[in-house]
Amino acid sequence: MKCLILAAGYATRLYPLTENFPKPLLEVAGKPILDWLIEDLDKTGKIDQYIVVSNHKFAPIFRKWADGRSEITVIDDGTSTNETRLGAVRDIQLGISSCGIDDHLLVMAGDNLLSFSLKEYLDYFEEKGTTCIMRYFEPDAARLRKSGVVEVDSDGLILSMEEKPSEPKSHWCCPPFYIYRKEDLKLVDTGIEEGCGVDAPGSFIAWLCGRTAVHAWEMPGRRYDIGNLESYEEVKQIFENK
Repeated sequence: MKCLILAAGYATRLYPLTENFPKPLLEVAGKPILDWLIEDLDKTGKIDQYIVVSNHKFAPIFRKWADGRSEITVIDDGTSTNETRLGAVRDIQLGISSCGIDDHLLVMAGDNLLSFSLKEYLDYFEEKGTTCIMRYFEPDAARLRKSGVVEVDSDGLILSMEEKPSEPKSHWCCPPFYIYRKEDLKLVDTGIEEGCGVDAPGSFIAWLCGRTAVHAWEMPGRRYDIGNLESYEEVKQIFENK
C-alpha cells in the first residue's frame, strides 16, 4: 500500500507561523506533525511509499525534511498562492499520475494528529475489501455543516455522503483519512470530469459511494485538527503531557 499526504495548503489561519513554513512540519512534542503520522504507519509494516503533495512555495522545505528518506517522494503541484491552489482532489489526481500508483492508497491530510494508531483502520480495509473512510460521532450541527457527513447501515456501508451539507442527514462526521482500493483509483479522473468537486478531499468519496461500495470505520479515539493558533497550542500541550 502507498500513502499520499495532502500538504499543499497555505494555512492562512495559522499566520505568522505558517506564512513561510508548511503547517504539516510544525513541531508537536519535539517532532513534526508528519513524523507522528508516518512513524505510526511505519509500525504497521503495510506502507512502502509516502507521497507528499506540496505547493510550489513549500516544496523545497518538504524536500529538505525528506532528504535521505528514500521512501518519501515530494511532489510540487505548481501553485504559489491560496487563491490558485488546485484543490485536494486534483492534488490526489496529480499524486496518482506523477507516481504511476497502481496499488491501494491511503490518502490523508498532513495537518491532523490522532490519539490512536491507524493499524486497526488498515485492518478494517483489508477485512471489507472496499474503499474505506473514517467516521466519528459529532453532536454539533454547526461543525457538521463544515465537514463531510455520512449515513451508514449497520455494517458500516455508506448509504450517502455529502460535503458541508446545509441540513446534515446524520451525526457521522468524516475526517480526511481515506483508503482507496487500487481499482477505484482509476475513477478519480472520471469523478473530476463529471463534476465531483475538487476543493474538499471527501468530494470524490461522496461521488464514488454512489457508484461502488464504500465502508466507514468508526474511530476509537480523538482526532486533533490543527486549524488555528489556539488548536495548535492545545495539541502541543496534550502531546507534551502524554
